[in-house]
Amino acid sequence: VYRSTSSVRRVVPRRSTEQAGNRMSVWFTSDLPLAHLKVAETRNFDTVAEHDASIYRSLEEALKRGDQLWVLGDMTVGGTGAETEALFQLGTLAAVRGVELHLIAGNHDSCHPMANRNSHTRQRVFMETFSSVQLFARRKIAGHHVLLSHFPYRGDHSEKDRGVQYRLRDQGEWLLHGHTHSQRSAANREWIDVMREARGISPIEWGGRE
Repeated sequence: VYRSTSSVRRVVPRRSTEQAGNRMSVWFTSDLPLAHLKVAETRNFDTVAEHDASIYRSLEEALKRGDQLWVLGDMTVGGTGAETEALFQLGTLAAVRGVELHLIAGNHDSCHPMANRNSHTRQRVFMETFSSVQLFARRKIAGHHVLLSHFPYRGDHSEKDRGVQYRLRDQGEWLLHGHTHSQRSAANREWIDVMREARGISPIEWGGRE
């Protein structure tokens, strides 16, 4: 299914629609990041190719037609080549599986102002693959109002919290996030880290659409 952009014309995903009688699921993941050797090695893969193939395979196995997938940032760690390839591969997956993709931009995505002062110029490129591209979102999932952000309210994998000006204020609402690269989930149960280090290689499912 996944082939190089150098030899295959880009497949633009169509907007999916719910099919009568079928339950459509909402999935979340974060911090893939594709085409990154250091992350591949820390996740115990020998090569970037093996790491990326496992990411795509886990998505392909989880998603079914009509589902939504929310990527909570850091699709790659930046670089035009890596982003172009990742957008192509994810767009192909969305078209083949018939799913709807949404991006909450992370600090390594070139459509995020922390990564790129000209981030507005990259929005249209990302919108060829994703149905929406935002810094934050608010959803109702399984009866809960839930905020989506790349960043947690507090905490980082570095000594100091980065990107504090791009973080939501903690007012007690549920939050799905990534960014931390931690194997431990936050002590507060309302903070849910959907990164692969915290939740495993597969995306997590949280209820149907509301």
